[in-house]
Order: sequence, then structure tokens, then C-alpha cells
Amino acid sequence: MPWNGCSQYQVTTVDMGDGRERSRLSRKAALSRHRYGQPGPAIPRKYGIVGAAAQSAPSARPASGRLDRMRILFVGDVFGKPGRDALLRWLPGFCEERAVDFVVANGENAANGAGITTRIAQRLLDGGVDVITTGNHVWRQKDIYPFLAADERIVRPANYPVGAPGRGLTVRPAREGGEVAVINLAGDLYLNSGMSPFRIVDRLVEEAQQLAETILVDLHAEATSEKVAMGHHLDGRVTAVVGTHTHVQTSDARVLDGGTAYVTDVGMTGPRDSVIGVRTDIILQRFTTELPQRFEVAEGPVRLNAVLIDSDGGRATSIGAIDSVL
Repeated sequence: MPWNGCSQYQVTTVDMGDGRERSRLSRKAALSRHRYGQPGPAIPRKYGIVGAAAQSAPSARPASGRLDRMRILFVGDVFGKPGRDALLRWLPGFCEERAVDFVVANGENAANGAGITTRIAQRLLDGGVDVITTGNHVWRQKDIYPFLAADERIVRPANYPVGAPGRGLTVRPAREGGEVAVINLAGDLYLNSGMSPFRIVDRLVEEAQQLAETILVDLHAEATSEKVAMGHHLDGRVTAVVGTHTHVQTSDARVLDGGTAYVTDVGMTGPRDSVIGVRTDIILQRFTTELPQRFEVAEGPVRLNAVLIDSDGGRATSIGAIDSVL
């Protein structure tokens, strides 16, 4: 049903059931505040999983009080001012209604469609985002370099060259206890990241398993094959593998056999009436004339794409894809 001025949610939810068991990921009882920094601004305690294809999602979380259950909202590539403004209007109410424990957003297109600035990153973090992931446009705004190096609430692809500002793995506290590890990777096919994410991901996952029970991987990649392969490679070792970059949500959200939530691409949070965020007339001019054009962010209604993931003991139990017009 419509909520908070949004259109009806288009969702898919997969439930693994209680019959299967998976070994829990190891975690430390506590993290050093010096190493991982202070928690970011809190938003109210909330609930939710978005509905299911064949049955309705539960309307309330079981009142167990257990900290190993986690609900994570991952928001697809936030594009320009329209995307970030719509997200910040929508986020507090959705999180309150759906009891979200932790919010991750890909912000690599947040600054006029190309990169992210310190001011924009801070605004997203102040507005309820716990961790910002990035991708191939992360270096477009030099203003962000010191922030990448200093603040552990923003990550860039871990398989970028050694010495680049920032980090590719962070661990942050969730609202009601527990920690979430977030790993950011870039695809190598067509994006030329310099190193295949498969060469580094095993070490990163092993490190993350020592620090948190819930582990989310954002693979920012062009090739669907690379993302699908990564999902299978990490199945049973991480809570979720989500793909970003193409700005088009895929319809394959599911929990894999080992208990890892997966979607090839979360999609985009940006102008609906556009070509992946850019004004349609500009892109058509470029394709029809083959002449360079200056890109401008489109205006109008915003399509918000995200996924909502439920987990228990680091094992995903469901994933729902959100496709809403704001």
C-alpha cells in the first residue's frame, strides 16, 4: 500500500526457513573505539521487511531481544541532488516503520552524478546512513580525499592501489547492538580496477569474520557475470553480496543455498525520467551525433531502489527488493 507519499513497493522476498543450519561467523565481543571510531548519528529504532511475492511479510519483528538478528537497508547508487534529497526525506520514516538496524548507501554519484564531496557525505551520514560505499567515480571530487582517509563511515573499493586514500573494509555498530562489517569492491571487467576483486576478497572476509557476525559486500561492477560469480564464491561466508553500478535494478534478489542474500544490482536512487540519472535529451544527442555532451542531472520524480535484508546469526533469512517512486 502507498506509504509516506511513495508509490506501492514492488518486492521479492525469499525465506530459507528454519530447517537448515549454517556455522556462525566468528566475532569479537567488543571493538576498540579507537580503531573503529564513535557511532554515527542514530535514527529511531524501527522494523521491517518489505513484502513477499507469494505471501505478505511479517508486520512486526519477533520480540526475542536477541542482538544477533539484524535488518539492513542497502540503498542503490544515490544520483545527484534529486536522489539524495529524496532519500533523506524518505529514510527516517521508513526506518521507523520498518525497524531498520543498519543503513548502507552507495554514494559515488551523489555529487552532481560524479563522485561525492565531504559536505554531501556528512549530510547523508547525519541523515541516518551508517556507511557510505563508493565505486569507480570515487576520485572525481578531490575534496573527499581527506574525508575518505579520516572517517571510517565511508569506504572505497578495497582492490584499488595501495596508498590510495581511505579503506575498503569498515566495521560499525548497529542501533540495537552488534556490529556490521561492510566490504567495498570494484569489478575488474570493463572497469579496469587494476586488480580482480577475487584476488583480495578472501583475505578481507577472513578479517571481517574476526570482527563482526554480519558482513555485507558491495561489488561495484559492470559485468553481471562477475557479480553472480562473487555471490556464489562468498555464499555461506558473508551475510549479503549486493551489486551496484549499472543503475538498473535486477529481479534476481534471493537467498543463496549457503545463506547469503544476493542481488546482481540494487539499482539507482535518482531521477526516474532520465537515462540512468542524466537528462534524456543530452544522452540522445550524444548517441545520435556521437559528439561529446556535458552531462546534467535530470529532474522530476525520483525512483528509489534498495534492498532490505534480514539475518540471524550472520545468516541471511530473507531479502526484499524495493522499487518506489518518490
